[in-house]
Amino acid sequence: MWVGLPFSLAVGLVLYLATANSIETDSRARFAGLAQNARNTINARIKSYTDVLRGTVSVFQISEPLTRRQFHGYVNGLGLARNFPAIESINFAQMLQDADREAFLARVRKERAADGAEGEEFSIKPPGRRPSYTVVTFAEPEERWAATLGFDLLTNPLIVGTLGELRDTGKLFTSGLPISFISGPNRTGLGMRLPVYRPHAPTATVAQRRAAYLGTVGIAFSVHKLVQGVIDEVPIKNVRMMLVDNAPGPDKLSGRVLFDSGGDPSSLPALLAPERFNATLPIDFNGRQWDATFSVSANELYTGFEEFAPWLAMMAGSVSSMLLYALFHALTSSRRRAIKMAKGMTRELRDSQAKLQLSHQNLRRLAAHADQIKEGERKRIAREIHDDLGQNLLALRIEADMLSSRTQERHPRLHARARSTLQQIDATIKSVRQIINDLRPNVLDLGLSAAVEWQIAEFKRRTGIACELIDEPKEVALSDHAATAFFRILQESLSNIVRHAQATRVRVELKLNGNRLSMTVIDNGIGLQAGERAKVGSFGLVGIEERISILGGSFSITSNAGEGTTVCVSVPLHNEPARGQAPGTSSKTESHAVFV
Repeated sequence: MWVGLPFSLAVGLVLYLATANSIETDSRARFAGLAQNARNTINARIKSYTDVLRGTVSVFQISEPLTRRQFHGYVNGLGLARNFPAIESINFAQMLQDADREAFLARVRKERAADGAEGEEFSIKPPGRRPSYTVVTFAEPEERWAATLGFDLLTNPLIVGTLGELRDTGKLFTSGLPISFISGPNRTGLGMRLPVYRPHAPTATVAQRRAAYLGTVGIAFSVHKLVQGVIDEVPIKNVRMMLVDNAPGPDKLSGRVLFDSGGDPSSLPALLAPERFNATLPIDFNGRQWDATFSVSANELYTGFEEFAPWLAMMAGSVSSMLLYALFHALTSSRRRAIKMAKGMTRELRDSQAKLQLSHQNLRRLAAHADQIKEGERKRIAREIHDDLGQNLLALRIEADMLSSRTQERHPRLHARARSTLQQIDATIKSVRQIINDLRPNVLDLGLSAAVEWQIAEFKRRTGIACELIDEPKEVALSDHAATAFFRILQESLSNIVRHAQATRVRVELKLNGNRLSMTVIDNGIGLQAGERAKVGSFGLVGIEERISILGGSFSITSNAGEGTTVCVSVPLHNEPARGQAPGTSSKTESHAVFV
């Protein structure tokens, strides 16, 4: 009981945590989806308001000059209160020079008088003469925005540069400053403006845009009305949303809070509480980066069942694991007694197996050591032949060649003897090269791929049998011992083909599969006859299998009579560093290259 009870409680706790985590993960995913939908709705509304702005600009493109009555009729037809409730105003500001001031005022006043417009007489505000003006000429609905009519936008130092950039680029401008007329506590009004150019005028260059520039069309909208309707449609109660403008405005300030459904800035740290779900998503306000942060208490997302599901899982897991532990304890008690009896009976057998395995491992290590000694001795003998006999032959050839050159004209008979001696020295050098390559091919120092290519070329030259090489890895980091083993296995396989296979075509494949290097030798010969592999006195295949076992690899041979033979070896790569040469040969590489 003292073991089973803690075990069952631990299982119940794990199930409780797993269930609670699953419910929390699912709730977070649902909340993230709802936040994404709300963000998409806000983006769609921003786009629709932007389309209204572009559509208004298009009206000026088809009718210029546009009259007050036409502008009023167009805006009235949009049905702002019904279709675009967040839009507070649409206005047009006309650009004019001081020389055109009086004519402009006369035309506007005449239009307003003809339309029966009430209120004070239209004039440019603030008063005073300036070289140029950008005057708010139309503003709808006019009864709310009459105070803005006639205002010269160029007198606002914060947007003078923006209006010039707007004129020269033709791009949409989004305000980073709240519009004071419609802004207040937790209520922000923003604006967007687009330039208006003379119809059909070219606007490809800055100069052309400046010449065709008529003014700007802008809209003012309430961020509160834009966003609040979206929050109200979220099917979760008490969702809090905060909208922050992270792009710097004309006043060089950033991080301005545009909207907060909580309404209490002092409670902002509560958004980061662990018991709340939060999601912050970016909103592109026509080039300005807004961040919308959605927050809700986790309890608002959990149903009644989800609140109690972790406790139910804990209870079920504890009871079930306690019952299973009782059954397991009964079974293991009887099994323990049986195992105790079996251990006594099999102890001697295991000891014998361990001794046999140890003996086998010692024999394998001895074979590996003997193989390394043999390869090392071959390498040493090849190096000694090269460094001593090879260099002496090279020096002797140089002397003989000099003697042949100097006796060519004066001593014809001596020249002939010298040439004969030179030919004998060349033949001897060729024999020494062959002996060195038989002991240890120099091409092994260039890597396994190069050694395999050389061996296949030699095989084709000596036997005339067609041999194809498929070398996928090309270069692979392989120890000198492993590369030598692969090379000797290839030599033995090709030698067996020449002696026994009666083949006319051979294919050698080198492949790197993950962390294993494999070599396959395939011939189209007569194949192995029954009993040939275990033939007494035949150690070729046994040697191949032992070399691969030393490297921790695998060996397989497949053959059917009359269908050829396939020998496949594969060893794991242990991420050994590539060795450019065998140990102890670095000081003699240059002379070796000169002789060979």
